[in-house]
Amino acid sequence: MNWETLLSLKRQGDTHKRLRKEQEETRLGFEVDYDRVIFSSAFRSLQDKTQVIPLPISVGSKKDFVHTRLTHSLEVSVVGRSLGRITGKQILTKYPHLKDMHGYQFNDFGAIVAAAALAHDIGNPPFGHSGEKAIGNYFEQGNGKKYKALLSDVEFQDLVDFEGNANGFKLLTESRQGVPGGLRLSYATLGAFMKYPKASLPKKPSKHIADKKFGFFQSEMDFFMDVVQELGLVTNPNNPGVGFYRHPLTYLVEAADDICYTIIDFEDGINLGLIPEEYALEYLINLVRDNINTKKYNAMNTSSDRLSYLRALAINTLIMDAVDVFIANENDILHGNFDSALLDCGKYQAQIDDIIKLSVQKIYQSTEVVDKELAGYRIISDILDLYTTALVNIKEGKDTNYDRLLVKSLPENYRNAESSIYKILLDTCCFVASLSDSAAVHIHNKLMGKQL
Repeated sequence: MNWETLLSLKRQGDTHKRLRKEQEETRLGFEVDYDRVIFSSAFRSLQDKTQVIPLPISVGSKKDFVHTRLTHSLEVSVVGRSLGRITGKQILTKYPHLKDMHGYQFNDFGAIVAAAALAHDIGNPPFGHSGEKAIGNYFEQGNGKKYKALLSDVEFQDLVDFEGNANGFKLLTESRQGVPGGLRLSYATLGAFMKYPKASLPKKPSKHIADKKFGFFQSEMDFFMDVVQELGLVTNPNNPGVGFYRHPLTYLVEAADDICYTIIDFEDGINLGLIPEEYALEYLINLVRDNINTKKYNAMNTSSDRLSYLRALAINTLIMDAVDVFIANENDILHGNFDSALLDCGKYQAQIDDIIKLSVQKIYQSTEVVDKELAGYRIISDILDLYTTALVNIKEGKDTNYDRLLVKSLPENYRNAESSIYKILLDTCCFVASLSDSAAVHIHNKLMGKQL
């Protein structure tokens, strides 16, 4: 892979090449990507999607703020921008022709990573991390099993392993009536967004980080191939047909996400009293011990100020560590030979593992989180079952008046019962994934006759 190709400004539908040196400096193409994501309805819905911890009703004297998918995504984009800018400076020093001949600036790297990071959760379903599993479970073990015989293996795998990353790619790129090309982001930003540039099959063909999950549904394969060919991504020999190694900047997007959920989920747990403050502060101190200003830290009177200081220092420490790992391994990354996340190869891996282990015990397995996930499983399964049954019945000419009423309650672009069975099922999954937590609860209550 080479950087000039990887930094492509091309957008879906372009008939001419966009050159960096011809860009309007006051509104660069990569910055337009960020704007288009943040003004999209799919991004706005993240404000009511659980990140990890459900929004608390009452937490006494504790802070009543926890992160949603939206605030998490905004913070990841900020960290990603810093990662991109710092790395970009070093890349341009190593490859001066990118600046001298083509006009690229270090801010371009920051803008690409920030936009991709902003969108990284845009395809995730409601109810936290269990949302994807709930959709997949419906097809693997629930009533959705009956559709397996009607689909190809890879189409059914798209549903069984429903993936927020693949749904995000669909949301960002799918054409709709009057809206060709979706958000029409630059191919560089789409490349950085694709954490797992492969199809759902073969499943985990290797231990390479790019093979961990999948990044596009069969419905988007043609455009996915257009993007990877334009960017010059390297074919993954473990999956030579529809599998590729990552765009290098994807590693920075992933690092930004890893940094934020490691540190900020931990902070949420402290603020809600799930993790004792003094106990938790020691974990953060262990991470930043080499960089902490002890005099400044000891002068702080409140645990809140100390926590804020340690959080900021921890994020900065991990940013610089991730950049060091990236630059040290840049050649292997360009050739597809770097098979791990950046932080997994950093010098703070042990401290990160300690924090994550405590978060799993005290936060991710807390009663509040488990209760939310249990409710989410039932809500998602019920909504999927009712809508898929109604749409398939209409397609097969077996529909009842109830089926027709149900379909009328769907947004217009999800009502097409003339599509293939695969598209009907996938679109219904994407509809459910688009719902906020509150919207899913509201729709479920209506469909179950609990409210008018």
